[in-house]
Amino acid sequence: MSYQPKLTYKGKPLVRKDNELYYGWMSDPYVLYLQVLTTAPVDGQDLPDKVQVTLLSTDLSKSVRERTARQSVRHGLYNALDIGSIWLEKAIAATR
Repeated sequence: MSYQPKLTYKGKPLVRKDNELYYGWMSDPYVLYLQVLTTAPVDGQDLPDKVQVTLLSTDLSKSVRERTARQSVRHGLYNALDIGSIWLEKAIAATR
């Protein structure tokens, strides 16, 4: 039986633990790492405000610094996922 993620975005799994999110398949050459740096209250709930987006290689033989392909800070989770998904698609396509 294959793995079925509970939460997906554009057909790829999105896994969250506290203020960290991973987006993409770990079997691909790259994944997206998102870290919520700050939150802002909206209608009584804390929503992500400042999010750091990092495109990471899944090659564990490299150090974390060498694995980091791109990095940026965006305002809002949607903006972070939007730019990150574009980076991820381009990076995966370049390796094929």
